[in-house]
Amino acid sequence: MFDLTGKTALVTGATGGIGAEIARVFHKHGATVAISGRKVEALEALKSELGDRVHVVPCDLADRAQVAKLIDEAVKAVGGRLDIVVNNAGLTKDNLFMVMKDEQWDDVIAVNLTSTFMLCRAGSRHMMRSKTGYGRIINIASVSGVFGNPGQGNYAASKAGMIGMTKSLAREVGSRGITANCIAPGFIQTAMTDVLNEKQKGEIAAIIPAQKFGTPTDIAAGCLYLASNEGGYITGQTLHINGGMAMV
Repeated sequence: MFDLTGKTALVTGATGGIGAEIARVFHKHGATVAISGRKVEALEALKSELGDRVHVVPCDLADRAQVAKLIDEAVKAVGGRLDIVVNNAGLTKDNLFMVMKDEQWDDVIAVNLTSTFMLCRAGSRHMMRSKTGYGRIINIASVSGVFGNPGQGNYAASKAGMIGMTKSLAREVGSRGITANCIAPGFIQTAMTDVLNEKQKGEIAAIIPAQKFGTPTDIAAGCLYLASNEGGYITGQTLHINGGMAMV
């Protein structure tokens, strides 16, 4: 089960903890993977770690011109066909509504939502043109996009928008064998949560039924399922991976 042999994938934000783990899991299960992000050295290090069937395609998602080229560059890198797109890269610029600057709003929406739209559009076009009857688009949302979070009006809006957008895309491309789904992580052990002190981590873990933070592997496992043949009848859904913190 969950064999991706012969499949090709693009993973954005592959220099972060979750993105790198998604790339590792896809590669382990046979996929050829294009890894993207801004930090070329980190991408090259991941490529060296994984070996063959990995291709580096750098991109700054804040730059629309670069985003517009990314799908074509990934298709070329992996051999002419792209089966799976994982929009994982994300940006936070937290602030309270009353003092949030316009640029904090604009920057987060541009990276988290607009670039995801552009890559979904280009990726689904390619998948339909390839006429393989198979395509997987997986967008990494957040529990914040479902329930909101103080100080994250911009981030929550971008992730809520992603969820609605993904549902619309799923309805448009489902007849072509292409699925579009979201994964909404809760608190995951990454550099983003490493800034919390032990007291803060303990207080958060106490309100999670699982009594702990998740790991990048938990998210990657969900991606693997949605990317596989076995996940082909799931579309327009949001898979909540949060230890029970939010039961939807």
